[in-house]
Amino acid sequence: MPQQFEIITLKIDGKDVGAKGGETILQVARENGIWIPTLCHLNGLSPVGACRLCLVEVKGFSRPVPSCVTKVSEGMEVTTQSERLQDYRKAIVELLLSERNHVCSVCMANDRCELQDLAQRLGVTHLRFERLSHAFSVDASHSRFVRDDNRCILCGRCVRVCAEIEGAHTWDFMNRGHETRLVSDLNQPWSECESCTGCGKCVQVCPTGALLEKAKMGTAWKKKEFLPYLALMRQEERHE
Repeated sequence: MPQQFEIITLKIDGKDVGAKGGETILQVARENGIWIPTLCHLNGLSPVGACRLCLVEVKGFSRPVPSCVTKVSEGMEVTTQSERLQDYRKAIVELLLSERNHVCSVCMANDRCELQDLAQRLGVTHLRFERLSHAFSVDASHSRFVRDDNRCILCGRCVRVCAEIEGAHTWDFMNRGHETRLVSDLNQPWSECESCTGCGKCVQVCPTGALLEKAKMGTAWKKKEFLPYLALMRQEERHE
């Protein structure tokens, strides 16, 4: 028998929309062509609500909620665009740009960086916060890839794709606060990680220049779709 879904009706930005039970606000918004900014989210990977860029307002809630992990409910009224949300999103992007090294003109990911794209779309023209610079080392020990923690925004995409799709569990985070950084295995050089399969999925899903392919460094290359089969795999998993 075909799988039965609960049908839910709600409003997003005053528009009546339908949704399946269990879907998130972000999923339903995207299905209806409504833009909500994200950085940590990627279709096919588990949502974590880390970046907070996808905050939306829900009638009856005292504060904005992350749309990527908030399930829809019958009669819900959602606002995705407001002056308050715009201010929140701009502040988040400014904070990300003010920490570590995100000088676009000298970055290998210039013109192919999701953080840069969001800054432009949200109208971030300057930073209101003092820069917090680090001097993390660059791991270029791998024969094919480079890891630069100075460009990392701690979105966790690489950690999740390595664990959930590849099953290698090579990546994790170490330390706390502004000292948090990405590490491979037990903080070993990338080239010495026995768990790494060298598939490059982590590099493909990186939204900034934190993980790069050596062969493409210093050359112009077009943006590619981020692992398009991830969404299909996750969809099939939900229907099992």
